[in-house]
Amino acid sequence: MTIINEYLLPCFYSFMACISFTLVFNIHGREQLVCGIGGAIGWLVYILLDETIFAAFAAAAAIGAFSEIMARVIRCPATGNLLVALLPLVPGGGIYYAMSYCVDGQIQLFLQTMLHTLGVAAALAAGVMVSFSVSRTVFAARQAVKK
Repeated sequence: MTIINEYLLPCFYSFMACISFTLVFNIHGREQLVCGIGGAIGWLVYILLDETIFAAFAAAAAIGAFSEIMARVIRCPATGNLLVALLPLVPGGGIYYAMSYCVDGQIQLFLQTMLHTLGVAAALAAGVMVSFSVSRTVFAARQAVKK
């Protein structure tokens, strides 16, 4: 029962959240499923690595790689799938709590929370950049070998 509560349900919730966000981004058809699966994969990686800054980096890299691969498979841009799949990992709660601590005058908690939030945001950006760079290099090398 704990595996279901700790791993499967959060991934399912992430899947459903991403499917819901596809409506906002006007994504239809198979791409909705790709976005949902990407969000679930990212959240699973994030949970398995104990929700640290490195976990955010690894999750973003996994989502980026998945988005690039699925973009080739279903012939659609990877950016839309990537943006929607990353949404569950965005540290909005950290920003909220940091500002709450700032308003309450708890400077130590504010700085601690804000630095962690900025670290997660930077890790997400770095993970996406690394996965896109690696995938572009791999696909370019693959095309060169075919010629």
